[in-house]
Amino acid sequence: MTRPSDGGRIEVICGCMYSGKTEELIRRMRQVRIARQSYRIFTPRMDTRYAEGQVASHSGSRLEAITVATMKDILAHAEDAQVVAIDELHLFDDDPAEMVRGCQWLANRGVRVIVAGLDLNYRAEPFPAMMHLLALAEQVDKLYAICVKCGAYATRSQRLIDGKPAPADAPTIVVGGLDMYEARCRTCYEPAV
Repeated sequence: MTRPSDGGRIEVICGCMYSGKTEELIRRMRQVRIARQSYRIFTPRMDTRYAEGQVASHSGSRLEAITVATMKDILAHAEDAQVVAIDELHLFDDDPAEMVRGCQWLANRGVRVIVAGLDLNYRAEPFPAMMHLLALAEQVDKLYAICVKCGAYATRSQRLIDGKPAPADAPTIVVGGLDMYEARCRTCYEPAV
């Protein structure tokens, strides 16, 4: 058994839509840049909400990134990076187990791996890769939004179709913004039926 290298770690930033996950990832990466550490930031090919080649928060913060589809793509571009940041982990085309293995592989080689993404899908079920990384990470930060219905802390992403909750048999992944999703608390969240 090999011992993880000094300095390698996995940090997870998770939460519902509009909780500030990408904003926090960008904040951490700005610190990395100030510290003059080598880094790569990756964004999924599937996320077409903003400009390609950038991670972008809903509030408008942006950093340059490499657009990729799979963990294999990430590993191919991550050489010599001290820090690897992966935004919107749940949107990658790869098998969740491959995403987890890749993050572990990087961390075991001394890389600081920062991942951000939804912990729950619109059905309030855990995304598989995120579920495993939450258990394996050295640091976990769960962020909260504000429920659009009552103002409490929101932990759920309510997907809407024509103003009504999406049915349970709708596709799990649909990239969208304020026109499709609302942040809701446990009480105001309406389960998919």
